[in-house]
Amino acid sequence: MHEKGRRNNRGNFHRHSGGYHNLPRPPFDIYMVEDYFPKVSSPKEIDSALTQAILKRNSDLTPSPEEQTNLVNLVSKTQMVLENLALCPGTFDACLIEEVRCIGSFKKGTMLAGRNLADLVVILKTLPVLEAIKSLGVKVVDELMKMESGMVFRSEVVDGGFDIISQMNGAAVRCLIATIPPNMRKIDPSIHLSIKILQRHMAAIRHVRWFEESANLTTVKVLIRVLRDVCNRFEGLSALSPWMIDVLAHYSVTFRNPQQLLPLNSAFKRVLQLLAGGVFLPGSTGIPDPCENGNPLHAGLTLVQQDAICMTAQTLLRILCYGEGYKVILGLEPDVYGITVNMSVWDSVVVAPSNAAFELPSKEDETETEMTEVQAENKPKSASPTPT
Repeated sequence: MHEKGRRNNRGNFHRHSGGYHNLPRPPFDIYMVEDYFPKVSSPKEIDSALTQAILKRNSDLTPSPEEQTNLVNLVSKTQMVLENLALCPGTFDACLIEEVRCIGSFKKGTMLAGRNLADLVVILKTLPVLEAIKSLGVKVVDELMKMESGMVFRSEVVDGGFDIISQMNGAAVRCLIATIPPNMRKIDPSIHLSIKILQRHMAAIRHVRWFEESANLTTVKVLIRVLRDVCNRFEGLSALSPWMIDVLAHYSVTFRNPQQLLPLNSAFKRVLQLLAGGVFLPGSTGIPDPCENGNPLHAGLTLVQQDAICMTAQTLLRILCYGEGYKVILGLEPDVYGITVNMSVWDSVVVAPSNAAFELPSKEDETETEMTEVQAENKPKSASPTPT
């Protein structure tokens, strides 16, 4: 018999008054125990080729100087207009602005080519009334047209705010709306933005602050850009949000037993190894969210999404071990096989994609289960025998 609170001989159960409870476990991570698993040989040629391929892909994914210049100009002008409205609103009384913050991949320096969009969070002193947000977008366009008489801009309402778009070069700034904390208790979903959207926009500010303080490293930025592209191209990884990718990349580069940064090629492999090992599966300790009191980063993923991420990473990791499979994973060569759903051949080795370990029950199964439960509840209970 084990005492209360003590582990058993397998180390994974605690006994409490309610019984035994399974404890979350970290996935196996070889970079945390490198001393116990020394390398037999140093594959310098393979590592060098992978590093060069990652750098080549990063160069392809980096926005051109012209795109960056157009976007920087529009962001600075839009931010100037909003800050002027905050200081001196004049006749504009639809809403009052507290402050403006730059967020997202533009602020972090991890933008992808072809996505000429920057994000700002506009924190209002007043309640985030939907009509007022639309009026603010129109006002910003009017002020921009006064500043740049030869330019044409337009405003489009989007979920959570509005976009300011330059008709000349396609650059766009997305203004996401938030409000000061005292207003949260007064939100009416019928006329205001929802609390969930407002909280998400405030969280984005915390994410940028953490990134600038902890993850502002060149290796991390390159890895983030490449991983975002990989997640966009393989459906099984599409559930990974930009914030998850940011934290995962930072963890892979910096978090290890000897406090030394991992090189780019090893960090890329480590990301796939962690995902394939189940870092985002139920029962895993996962990776703590640095901006949410250490809650698991994958807490918002469904069981199907968690399984798809693990399954896809396992397939990609096996392909990474053979020949030049990394070129297809990185997008340097076309994926003619559909490697995450079909068999593929690498150096005479056939790689079959992993199978799903979790499937949602069909509606018929759910109906049968419900009927069985109802029948069990309606079944008359046998009378207890009368003592003689």
